[in-house]
Amino acid sequence: MTPERLERINTMLDKRQPDLTVCMEGVHKHHNLAAVVRTCDAIGVSDVHAVWKSEEMEVRGGSAAGSQNWIDVHNYHNTADAIAALKAQGMQVLVTNLSDTAVDFKEIDYTKPTAIILGQEKFGASKEALALADQDIIIPMVGMVQSLNVSVACSVVLYEAQRQRQLAGMYDKPSLSEERRQRVLFEGGHPIFAEACQRKGLPYPAIDENGQIVADEAWWQKMQMNKDAWQHIDD
Repeated sequence: MTPERLERINTMLDKRQPDLTVCMEGVHKHHNLAAVVRTCDAIGVSDVHAVWKSEEMEVRGGSAAGSQNWIDVHNYHNTADAIAALKAQGMQVLVTNLSDTAVDFKEIDYTKPTAIILGQEKFGASKEALALADQDIIIPMVGMVQSLNVSVACSVVLYEAQRQRQLAGMYDKPSLSEERRQRVLFEGGHPIFAEACQRKGLPYPAIDENGQIVADEAWWQKMQMNKDAWQHIDD
């Protein structure tokens, strides 16, 4: 890993906001998820949650492809499981929905751990999501349409969250765990070795302050063998 790439990855990781996230409900178009994940990366969101309409459609491997490899995508088959996971992390769960109890999205305190549920463009959030969420939010509109494209709505709300968090100094100090930082540094800085570890079942090594792999001779030896060969060594 070059010093320039190491600096870029570390700078990105220093700004990550692990307690700010988005949950897309009833995903049926991968390009919509890709657009949301792209915005999340720009904001500093580290995780995106997706409730898929069918198991066959979900994103495999825990992350979207291409430029979105820096975001972890967590897949669910039902809304209740997704919201339970978010609340277990102590997050306030917001849902975009036009209702009598909805408040302007700018009135929310996004410096708190926050998850934003985005419903389908055609049908909106499900009854289950509306029942389980803590608060409905709306994006005020004065035109003829009553809703925005899901990725646009995501951007509008997240940039308000970013504004509040920047004012509160939440982007000024790293909040990502060291374990996760190490994983991202290895996968992003040494992708060929990371793919080999995943294929062979090898644990990830540590990454030092210069971005270099720290591993013993046994690890390097196994890296050069196929899995069957080094399993015989362990035996």
